Formats: sequence, structure tokens, C-alpha cells
Amino acid sequence: MRKKALGAILFIAVGSVIFSFIPAGNYFEIAKNLDIFATLFKEVNTYYVDEVDPEELINTGINAMLSSLDPYTNFIPEEDAAEYRTMTTGEYAGIGSLIGKVNGKNVITMPNKGFPADKAGLKIGDELIEVDGINVEKKSISDISKLLKGRANTDVTIKVRRYGIEDPVDFTITRGLIIIDNVPYYGMVDDNSGYIRLSDFTTNATKEVKTALQDLKSQGAENVILDLRGNPGGLLYEAVNVCNIFLSKGLEVVSTKGKVADWNKTYRTLNNAFDVSIPLAVLTNTASASASEIVAGVIQDYDRGIIVGRKTFGKGLVQTTRPLTYNSQLKVTTAKYYTPSGRCIQKLDYSHRQADGSVDTIPDSLKVAFQTSHGRTVYDGGGVLPDIETESEFLAPITISLLQKALLFDYATAYYYENTAPDDVRNFILSDAEYDDFLLWLGKKEYDYKTNVEESIEKLIDNAKKENYYSEIEVQIANLESKVKHNKESDLITFKEQIKSILEENIASRYFLISGEIEASLDNDTDLQAAIKVLDDSNRYRKILNIESE
Repeated sequence: MRKKALGAILFIAVGSVIFSFIPAGNYFEIAKNLDIFATLFKEVNTYYVDEVDPEELINTGINAMLSSLDPYTNFIPEEDAAEYRTMTTGEYAGIGSLIGKVNGKNVITMPNKGFPADKAGLKIGDELIEVDGINVEKKSISDISKLLKGRANTDVTIKVRRYGIEDPVDFTITRGLIIIDNVPYYGMVDDNSGYIRLSDFTTNATKEVKTALQDLKSQGAENVILDLRGNPGGLLYEAVNVCNIFLSKGLEVVSTKGKVADWNKTYRTLNNAFDVSIPLAVLTNTASASASEIVAGVIQDYDRGIIVGRKTFGKGLVQTTRPLTYNSQLKVTTAKYYTPSGRCIQKLDYSHRQADGSVDTIPDSLKVAFQTSHGRTVYDGGGVLPDIETESEFLAPITISLLQKALLFDYATAYYYENTAPDDVRNFILSDAEYDDFLLWLGKKEYDYKTNVEESIEKLIDNAKKENYYSEIEVQIANLESKVKHNKESDLITFKEQIKSILEENIASRYFLISGEIEASLDNDTDLQAAIKVLDDSNRYRKILNIESE
């Protein structure tokens, strides 16, 4: 009887909530489908051959339903609420370190400077063995993360395996409140240009950017580069306030429009700008999303600065968190956002799925042209297109293989324990002798890869066999294969500079953590160099922004 009553109770409870908020014309369809769902659940729960977990079954149904809408509308059960809060606020209680899988091992990948893990002496490359006596060697990163987090001022014991030490090393670490920096690095990149890396839009993002800019100007910065590459977004009000650093009070930043008209809102700059005239370049790539795109789009719409890099991700959807019963939550897409010119940069059209459930990008023929403040043409429907577009860095197949096998990661760890810290991370360069040492170390490791040409030849052979041409061209293909067959030793020399630069970044991170990794990368950063070049050429800068037409 309890099982049979469960379906009826579910229908009554859900129905009573939904009917309070729906238009009268939808009553019948909603009532019918809720009744079907409740009776179906009751029958499965009663008669399915094995015992089912009601919570798991319902969660599967909820998640499948929401996934048919868009990837950003999610159900957040009570047990995941803390993790979601961390994502949006950047705050949690724990040890303050990133962990990850490296060749099947759970390792420390980046302690945050000044937080408990760093202060206790955990290092990049330490392999996690136990947390509070629980073996974690085969556990998921998510499970280990939950073990490491806890109430502030409580202790957690960690056992790690460290390079060069035979026996495991134990640490007792007192958890603390972790507030993740939105600006992991800023500094001068030449005599005139300051650089700010903004990695998130969580609480205090605006304050950190403003502080960085203020310090850079005191060091003589006459131009500024704001790096939003890889920034996934975050809090809308932080994006608005970051724009306000460079834009005058009272300007429209972004408007949101959705089904609930009362929730539509226009966000404006509320404070006096910090600097409305300093030449500005914003770096973007395909992983710059949401709040990052708001900032890039607004700066572009007002012709306040130049966008350099690659087209952004194309997420023009706004999510709102709604409370549900039993401390669960719904993160639901409630609106689209529009930049001051009137464009929405949403790339995928989730409202018109194909029969197979796939989603298409908005075609160029349906994109609409808009005008910036100075009359430049920009388009909606596909992210923010840079004013100066750069090419993605080409990674050689051998470099990709070394990264995938974590051989560059492992060698950086070995280097750290066998060498003293470089005096100047910005000018740190591996010598030819040190690169030769790396090659000797690498000679004992196993890795392989296929070049792009080799993969093309394999496809040619497959197609030739399918179309019965292979016997006629077999000799020629064999000759071609022998000529292009890759040689590891040769590729390690051919792509030496690329491999060296990534090694240098990895090694710098061992001594100076995330700030060292970023600083070591600056001189080889083609996007950054393109931004510096245009900022140093005031005539070109003004011409791109159409400033002469004022």
C-alpha cells in the first residue's frame, strides 16, 4: 500500500505547486501528463523485477527532462548545493588546492598561494593516497574533493607519495575559508602596457581588477590588456561593474528579456568610472563565455577598446536560481541578454532542435547587423567576433602526445626537486644542455603518436580499398609512407621551441604556482603580442575604433 500511495502523493504534491503558476489554458495538458507520470512511476516502483531507488529514478527523470531544454537549466539537490555555491561565489572551506587525474593517479595540480595546502607544504605532483585514513587512489576527483572540504578550522589528514621520497608523507592541515582569486596574475608586459588576467566573475572580481589597474598605473602603465581567455563567466553584476571601471556612470551595459516581463531588466553603470580614456585591449577565445562575453561585447559596442583573439563561446542566456522544497534548487534559463547595441550573442538555437535532438548554430543568413557607438558593424547570433582575429596555436602531434602522457608535467616535477628556483621567472629559459637532459629522461619513457599526414594516409588507404583502387596505388602509397613516417628524435628537435616553452611554464609553476606559470607564458603568447602591438600604434588603434569620425 505504501508503494501504491507514493505515486498518488507525488501527483498531488507536484500538481498543487504547478497549478498555482500556470495559465488556465494549460491545466488539462499538465494535469494529464502529471497523472501519466505519477501512475507510471507507481507501476515501475511496484512491479519492476528488481528494487529501484525512488530518489535516483526521479532524479534521472528530472535531469532528462531539463536536458531537453538547454545545458544550463539544472536541478541542484541538497547535497550539491555547497558545490554550486562555491562555483558562483568562489568561496568554500577546505585546503585550497586543485587536484586532478594524471596518468590515472590523483595528484595535487595547483595549490593556491597562501592557503592551507600551500602553507602546509603540499606540492604540485604529490600523489594523494589517503584522506583521513580513507584510501583514495581509486576514487574520483569529485569524491576526493568532498573529503577534503569541510567546516573551517577543522583538521584533515592527508597521506601523499612524493617524488624522490620512498615512504609516503603525512600532512595534517587545518581547513580554512577559501576565497578563490579572480585575478591570479597582473603585471607590466612592456614599458607601457599593463596586463590583467581575469579568470572568473565571482565575488570581488571588480575589486580585484580595479586594484590591479590602479597598481599598474602607478608602475607607469599607459595601456592595459584585460585577458578573458578561458573565463567561463559567473555573476552578472560583477560583469556590469567590471565594465563600469572603464565606462562612465549611467551607461547601459546589458539588458535581459524573457517570458516573465516583470523580470526583464536593464543594467547600467552605477558608479563613476575609474579610467575612461586609457587605451584598452581585451583578449578572448572560444572558451570566453557568458559574463566574459558581456564585458567583451560592451567594450566593443561602446568602442572603448579593441577585442583581440578568437570568437567567444556564444552564450547569451541568463540563469536564475529558484528555491525548491527540501533545500534543493533549480537553476533555470529565464532570459536572453542583449548588449547596448541590441545584439544577443547566443550561438545555439535550443528552441528549435532537430528530430534527433541535436541543436544547430544560428546560420549566417539569419544574423542581424548592429552598429557600435562609432558606427562599426557588429553581428548577433554567434559570440563576440574580435576586431583583430588571431589563429589558434598549432600544437605538434608530438607535443600533444607529451601532454596527454603527462610527461612534461612529470619532468617539471623532477626538475623542481633537482634544481634551485630561477632568479627571474619572466626570463626563465631552459638551456640547450637542460633540454638535452630532458631528452635523456624522455628516452626511458613510452609514448607514441601519429602525425596529421600519417592519419591522412591511413584514410587514403581505407578509401582506396573501399573503392578498389588500392592495388593500383599500393607501391606509391608505400613510398609515401616511408618518406613521412615520423621520427621521435627528429620531431623533438623540429618542435624544440614549442616543447621548451610549455616545459618552462610547467617548471615555473612548481616554484611560483599559478602566477609563475602565467608569467612564464607571456613572451610566447601570440594573442598578447598582437595586443601590445596595436596598443603601441595609436594611429592603428584609433583607426580600428573609428575614433577619427568623432
